[in-house]
Amino acid sequence: MSLRVAIIGAGPAGCLLARMCYVNNIAFTVFEAEPSLDHRNQGGTLDLHPKTGIAAIKAAGLYEEFLQVARFEGSALTICDKSARPYFQLPRLLAANPEVDRLELRLLLLRSIPAESICWNHRLRQIDHQDGSLCFEGGGAVQRGFDLVVGADGAWSRVRASLTPTEPTYSGIAGYDLTIPNAREAAPDSDRLVGRGSLFAFSGGQSIIGQQMGDGSIHVSVWSRRANAAWAREKRNQQQQQQQQQQQPSRDEICAEHPGWTPELLDLVRHTEGTIRTSAFYMLPLGFRWPHRRGVTLVGDAAHLMTPFAGEGVNIALDDAKRLADVIVANARGGVRRQLDGVALYEKEMFRRADRAQSLTYNMMQCMYFSPGAPRATIERWVILRASYDCNAAVEPLLRPFLAAGVYGFYMIFKRFV
Repeated sequence: MSLRVAIIGAGPAGCLLARMCYVNNIAFTVFEAEPSLDHRNQGGTLDLHPKTGIAAIKAAGLYEEFLQVARFEGSALTICDKSARPYFQLPRLLAANPEVDRLELRLLLLRSIPAESICWNHRLRQIDHQDGSLCFEGGGAVQRGFDLVVGADGAWSRVRASLTPTEPTYSGIAGYDLTIPNAREAAPDSDRLVGRGSLFAFSGGQSIIGQQMGDGSIHVSVWSRRANAAWAREKRNQQQQQQQQQQQPSRDEICAEHPGWTPELLDLVRHTEGTIRTSAFYMLPLGFRWPHRRGVTLVGDAAHLMTPFAGEGVNIALDDAKRLADVIVANARGGVRRQLDGVALYEKEMFRRADRAQSLTYNMMQCMYFSPGAPRATIERWVILRASYDCNAAVEPLLRPFLAAGVYGFYMIFKRFV
């Protein structure tokens, strides 16, 4: 008896799972809430990591196509303060995490599966766990006959809501996303400041971030601590209900919120054009679990929503999709019951991986937004957190003391001259 899989959501995790099903002759259908691919701006850039995101791309047979859109020079990274004083610089030659525009990654994955396998404008309303039927908003036809429903439907997952009442909580960080088009010609000084990679400036619970995009633009993010969760809830409701966007501040007003910041960083904001998009970051509780239910599971943000401050979200999401596909395919000859039993094992292992990534992300956010004196006072901890996570989990406790000694020793000397 063959397995039929319903994938709710056409983001990176959902599309990669669909690709893995497609190449292994597993029947699937993707249901996406958005009416089309170009319904909204896809946002900035992502860095994919060799052991997770890139490994999943390779397993799906898409690595050669990925190389056509990946920007290895984009892996360069600078961490500085509001005076543009650098505290950490990772040159391209020492980095192994290529950048890819969110839109390019989504296009790559969508094009790898048959267009007829995607049902656009299908926003899930509820799952009937008695018979596994899927009900969609707008009175569309009820879908039945699926043996496994996979929630890849993001932060406010309807699939997750059918498994647990737990909802994401506001992280305390919110702000704006803007764009400098054709930066090399329109804003050459800002283009040189950001370089070919990314620049992260932190001070006083605020940040201004510039990231080079593949089309020559610079994606600018202006995020800060905002204790008013109502502001974030209003933004969430507008996103969900597709209401008219709230009135935005001017670029000068955004700059005025950053007293004492050097003009060259504020120019990243002043040189932007077009729409100012609001961003409010939510996260699921550390250690989040849901009770296993036969025939339903989650991947990506639906399973372990975290803020973007460690760059792990998309990588863990793609890894989820690969590992879940491995379970499905490995047991393809064992019948539906055996396949679905394997899902419980996938969830158990995924919880362990997610715990580690969520803890890293939370602690890195605390370092730069909620700790006095950042980044100068916290750069050592930030570096150790990042480097420790990248070590093998089994040997990390043994290496951490030596890593800490080296990092603190380096910065003790470095700060004497900065």
